[in-house]
Amino acid sequence: MNPMLRSFLAISFAFLILPGMAPAKAQLPVRPTEGVAPAVFPDPTNSSQAPQPSAVATPPVPAPPPAPRKLSYNSCNVEGPYVAITFDDGPHPKLTPRLLDMLNERGLKATFYVIGQNVVQYPEIMQRMVAEGHEIGNHSYTHPALSKCSPAKLTEEITKSNDAILQACGVSPTTVRPPYGATNAAVTKRLNDEFGLAVIMWSVDPQDWKIRKASHVSNHILQNTKPGGILLAHDIHPSTIDAMPAVLDGLLSKGYQFVTVSELIAMDRPSGPGVPATPGVGAGPVTIRGPGVPANPVSYESTPVSSPSP
Repeated sequence: MNPMLRSFLAISFAFLILPGMAPAKAQLPVRPTEGVAPAVFPDPTNSSQAPQPSAVATPPVPAPPPAPRKLSYNSCNVEGPYVAITFDDGPHPKLTPRLLDMLNERGLKATFYVIGQNVVQYPEIMQRMVAEGHEIGNHSYTHPALSKCSPAKLTEEITKSNDAILQACGVSPTTVRPPYGATNAAVTKRLNDEFGLAVIMWSVDPQDWKIRKASHVSNHILQNTKPGGILLAHDIHPSTIDAMPAVLDGLLSKGYQFVTVSELIAMDRPSGPGVPATPGVGAGPVTIRGPGVPANPVSYESTPVSSPSP
């Protein structure tokens, strides 16, 4: 065979055979592109595309804790224009219903420190008080000066009054107001420890039992009321009841809101500088008062006391 032809055939054979003998080249998998959006990378020069910090909820600021319960209150340290108006010595068969009408017309709540023997006589009035949202407090059974009572007599006065209230209207008092404001450290501690009753005094006293004039009662209360105040009045005197429309409307016009004594105590906050040095005593003086007060009444701790009336 012609040498030139032989070389040509050898070269042609190599081109036909050798490619099939080469190892297969690895093929990378191809991802489908149909229906898939292309990746978008943020442009660092574009502020609108910069990553935004995730929102982190700010924890709420906790409300200040309530003050530890005191043994006795003349007033409370509250945040807001809250006051408690209180009425002693009832219920009265005619005057107390008149007062309840006034409170109900205005949607206001009060606290009634009732005498047990009056509760027994007028249970229907007690039931109305509770039904209309008022608070009931213990004011003893026969209205003696508790600071002059024997231990047995004090137990009788408080227990009989509690029992009368429970039987008449189905509630048990949690606070007590000593008649005449006559108490002392030992009596106050016993009322708290043995009977579970906080002693409630007052910060505003118009002396309505002595000055039977409606204008005096209303003017005194309106001029001396401050937030956290505990207002003292008696629902057994016509002049006091006559003063109440001016008192209630006047305090409402000043922005005051009426709460019960227990509600006011629940709002009480620890006091700052100027808190009274005597533990358990609220701010403000208390005057022992009322007809029949003993010749030498004992006030609570070091609270200032004025001379009692005959």
